[in-house]
Amino acid sequence: MILNNVDLAKVSATIESGKKDRQSLIKPVKLEGEWVFDQSKGYQFKTELSYEKGKQIIQVDSPSFLGGGGNSLGPMAYCISGITSCFIGTFAGVAASMGVKLEKLNVNTKCNVNFAKTFDIADEPIVSGIEFILDVASSDADKKKLDQILIMALERCPAMYSMSHNVPVNATIR
Repeated sequence: MILNNVDLAKVSATIESGKKDRQSLIKPVKLEGEWVFDQSKGYQFKTELSYEKGKQIIQVDSPSFLGGGGNSLGPMAYCISGITSCFIGTFAGVAASMGVKLEKLNVNTKCNVNFAKTFDIADEPIVSGIEFILDVASSDADKKKLDQILIMALERCPAMYSMSHNVPVNATIR
């Protein structure tokens, strides 16, 4: 059964598999990228990302105030887009798992990025918060039920968890 563009049979199979073998729930994300020194290319960073049914080349260019050309999306735009799509996808999935059919699900995301730390001007948080304003319509759920789904999505979203918990980072030069 597909509800809210979420294949619940696939989700159910993943859950059952995960109950039997927790390792099956660990999905590696890997990428290799390169910094592009040729200014005429119009971007600064390039990577090829693989997904189940193919690959996609992503080109990133910093905004001009960060020394790029502003010719394509910058790193923080991709970051906020990824966070937003992860969150809204989790919301749709939670609603589907609860049998709630959504007729509309739009999101407006607001986030201010402070570059004071980046430029070594001040030790201020780079991101002080992110705000999602959802426009949701469902004949299956009232406001109370939608609020419950919202709370569950915030708790279950991988991006939200990663932002609110310490994630160890290791960087080395080979």
